[in-house]
Amino acid sequence: MANFSKVSVGQDARTELHDKLSLTGAEISINNLPAGGSVPFIHTHKNNEEIYAVLEGKGKFVIDGEEVGLAAGDWVRISPTGKRQLFAAEDSAISYVCIQVKENSLEGYTADDGVVEN
Repeated sequence: MANFSKVSVGQDARTELHDKLSLTGAEISINNLPAGGSVPFIHTHKNNEEIYAVLEGKGKFVIDGEEVGLAAGDWVRISPTGKRQLFAAEDSAISYVCIQVKENSLEGYTADDGVVEN
């Protein structure tokens, strides 16, 4: 069995990478909303924080009732209990990555976890 997985992602509305890459420690999705579109529900999580990376376009989050503007290059972390909903701008589609991981589960960073192989 190979020590890696690879997949190509198109422009689908949502692609979840959990099964496609056999992820074991995170859920990652690639998302595309058309101009004026939105995630159709407000949601929270029981255990998982979410990290969003805006790849293209612009829009906004509404988090606990507060509007947070979004543009390409922005990163946002939301705690599990934050009530969230994402909207594309009326005049712009938005493409983003959502990474979901268990809050407070990180035990080490790259420098602590990495092993140099010669």
